[in-house]
Amino acid sequence: MLAVKETQAKSVLNKSQIFDYCVNPYTGCQVNCRYCYAALFMKRYSGHKEAWGEFVDVKVNAPDVLRQQLLRAKRGTVWISSVCDPYQPLEAKYELTRRCLKELLEKQFPVNIQTKSKLVLRDLDLLTEFKEIEVGFTITTSDEKIAKLFEPGASSVLERLKALEKLRTSGIKTFAFIGPLLPGDPEKLVADLAGLVNRVFIDRMNYLNQIKAFYRQQNLEWATEDKFFQEYKTRLKTALKKKRMKFEAIF
Repeated sequence: MLAVKETQAKSVLNKSQIFDYCVNPYTGCQVNCRYCYAALFMKRYSGHKEAWGEFVDVKVNAPDVLRQQLLRAKRGTVWISSVCDPYQPLEAKYELTRRCLKELLEKQFPVNIQTKSKLVLRDLDLLTEFKEIEVGFTITTSDEKIAKLFEPGASSVLERLKALEKLRTSGIKTFAFIGPLLPGDPEKLVADLAGLVNRVFIDRMNYLNQIKAFYRQQNLEWATEDKFFQEYKTRLKTALKKKRMKFEAIF
């Protein structure tokens, strides 16, 4: 059972260590990725007793707060979002991400969106109006069963690939974040991404101590070993080079 609470935010446009700013219209995330780093601290930060993936605070005033903050903010790239999926299912009802995008578009702040949901296509009319924008999908594996296991609330791998194709044909700069690396077929994933993204990022599974029990339950402990991550990274890099695709390995 999902606990949903409408809240009032004091600040929405916050400093980020990755980009200049980040905007999180929600606290908590229905996508409920088993490996999410936000799960390590968001319960304590938010005061929730529910398990990660079972609560979402909806910052109903987020667009209004953002509008006010943009009046005095120095222009910089805004990351949407850093600790939740901006297009988690509740976004279809509340449209906070869409309304925040409208505010950012008004000021033409550069935007970087990272999601696992095809719902991002709903906002194609806004995305195509930005002068500087990049939209990416986290795609951790080519295996639909593995993806569903680790990312139960996300769009399917195929749906993510189709969304990337639509974004790319609409003239939007795109990327794929292959991380954390999960079991699958690296060569197939690269072949599927070819022609759909401008660049690819590769990362391993971090915070393994917090998720090893889940791997053990699924008989996937072998996929937590350094040998697995190094081998998969090598295979990805080889396949990406053959396709002449730009990439960056983070580990």
